[in-house]
Amino acid sequence: MRAFIFPGQGSQSVGMGKGLADASPHARAVFEEVDDALGERLSRLMWEGPEDELTLTANAQPAIMAVGIACLRVLENEAGVRLADKAAFVAGHSLGEYTALCAAGSLGLADTARLLRLRGTAMQAAVPPGVGAMAALLGLDFETVQAIAAEAAQGQVCAAANDNATGQVVVSGHVEAVARAMNLAKGKGARHSVLLPVSAPFHCPLMQPAADAMAAALAAAPLTAPTVPLVANVTAAPVTDPAEIRRLLVEQVCGTVRWRESVLAMAALGVTGFAELGGKVLGPMIRRITPDVPTITAADMPGVEAIAAAIA
Repeated sequence: MRAFIFPGQGSQSVGMGKGLADASPHARAVFEEVDDALGERLSRLMWEGPEDELTLTANAQPAIMAVGIACLRVLENEAGVRLADKAAFVAGHSLGEYTALCAAGSLGLADTARLLRLRGTAMQAAVPPGVGAMAALLGLDFETVQAIAAEAAQGQVCAAANDNATGQVVVSGHVEAVARAMNLAKGKGARHSVLLPVSAPFHCPLMQPAADAMAAALAAAPLTAPTVPLVANVTAAPVTDPAEIRRLLVEQVCGTVRWRESVLAMAALGVTGFAELGGKVLGPMIRRITPDVPTITAADMPGVEAIAAAIA
């Protein structure tokens, strides 16, 4: 049993997807469809930069999704490796959940691109620049970081936003509260704490305006049951019901990304391997969570070919 997984924000870089588009008409068609859906040449920004524009949340989210789907289309159409035949589950980290749903046929590509553009714009607009921050607290377990976040809040917002891997938890909230959490983490034995280079405090209650925007957009989106179950970020459990998926996607905007628990859940359900499409950031996390379950990653043509050879 294998799970196909898709990365979140932070896996973007100038040049992403260019080799895929040059080598494969199926990959090229993905980028063209995304460009058409957004009414602009996002692909040019992906391939030529500038990096600061690509890193903007509204651009990075659909760009990362496009590379993941391009990898999948090459696998399916040129290597004969079909997700519906080879995957027991799909999952994605934050925005990667939308890529996973697109990959499993729950959302169309154009609709996914438009939803992610809206999601990125709404998340960026939810909190004024300089008001929020995110920080990775390394070397502490999730429950300890939850307690630190509660103590650091002091009337502001501070929440455990991402439970990424064993000893790698991210807090999010008001900039002053996040700074307090970093100081508290030292006293709790954290190995290291580092502010993340993000433009807004994602996955905390400050994102409520973005959650409201996504609730309206998802209510109107033509979302159907995926061909294989999605393991959702906020529950770390499989889901296939479209109404439940919509609800969880809205909850995800402010909720904790329970990635560590999701990986453990998939392993407990019998997954014996992970295939990451569109990036190489989830693989290292999974190796810390379940070191005995292999992960193969692909963000370019050689990576796709390696996955095809491994699981064809």
